[in-house]
Amino acid sequence: MTAGLSRTPLSGADWFAVEFDPARREVVMLDQRLLPMEVEYRRYRKPDEVAQAIREMVIRGAPAIGVAAAYALAMVARDELGDAKMFLVANGTAGRILNGTRPTAVNLAWSIARMSRRAGEVCELAPEARYQGMLDEAEAMHREDVEACRAMGALGAAEVPDGAVILTHCNAGALATGGYGTALGVIRSAHAQGKGIRVLADETRPYLQGARLTAWELHQDGIPVEVITDSMAGHFFQKGEIQFVVVGSDRIAANSDVANKIGTYPLAVLANQHEVPFTVAAPWSTVDVRARSGADIPIEERSRDEVASIGDTMLVADGIPCRHPAFDITPARLVDAIYTERGIIRPKIGERPDVLRG
Repeated sequence: MTAGLSRTPLSGADWFAVEFDPARREVVMLDQRLLPMEVEYRRYRKPDEVAQAIREMVIRGAPAIGVAAAYALAMVARDELGDAKMFLVANGTAGRILNGTRPTAVNLAWSIARMSRRAGEVCELAPEARYQGMLDEAEAMHREDVEACRAMGALGAAEVPDGAVILTHCNAGALATGGYGTALGVIRSAHAQGKGIRVLADETRPYLQGARLTAWELHQDGIPVEVITDSMAGHFFQKGEIQFVVVGSDRIAANSDVANKIGTYPLAVLANQHEVPFTVAAPWSTVDVRARSGADIPIEERSRDEVASIGDTMLVADGIPCRHPAFDITPARLVDAIYTERGIIRPKIGERPDVLRG
């Protein structure tokens, strides 16, 4: 499972979604398309290679792709040895390419904007110092993301009932972040506190992030997990087997509407119908105050093929169209709590992100 890094991973874990190898000056990613059957790390030396890897879902998860983009922009500084103007042009070009890879995840745009500000600060330095300044910023973002996940994990875990069966959707774990995880950070923290939890992981069609990634992560950590199909959730709510729901988010609007992997909204409706807490864990960088509500959040439409087939197995005959919105919007009125590193937002009582703005 080794990635052959030249240093201890900043994620603090034995396995990770994305890291930077300073000795070889390369981005290293765990190819999540191959999990759980294969654990294979891939190396990238060019920013456009990182962009293609994000587009093709080698890695996914809003915080993780934000970290990957930051490292890609550090590599721009590694390669562009010209004057300040040439460097800023190269940085801007790479940023636009990266920003176009996954339009719903606001962390990506946030990361690129932060790295672009840093580029403006270091552009007049000598090339090596410029590169080091950009890499330092990317590494700081990576460390901050891990710390944020641990902080929100502790906040959420405090609200998890002892012995709870927790439902989660998609993958909002270490594989979707710089390390530790958002929703799975809450689960990991509750497990570490000895709360005797058990997890139901939605398989999350069509890309199966729950079955392939979440179950693998939790199994690696010795946390009890069972995989269910997406259509089974209602049955388990009705049987009273679910006591808590926690998911991640790719973008949170100013009114606390939540964009997350397609299939999240029905779970919120079910949780509210059965009076089960529906909660979200996400870093502050996921909050987009420019989006007034969920209606302002762009929903990525992905390939028909991801619905029409699983691996090499075709499920839908050629010529039949498939719909594939990658995300849906959960209205704030259905969300009991949003856990961030800054604190907790409680949308059901009318709280918006403004309550935590510093």
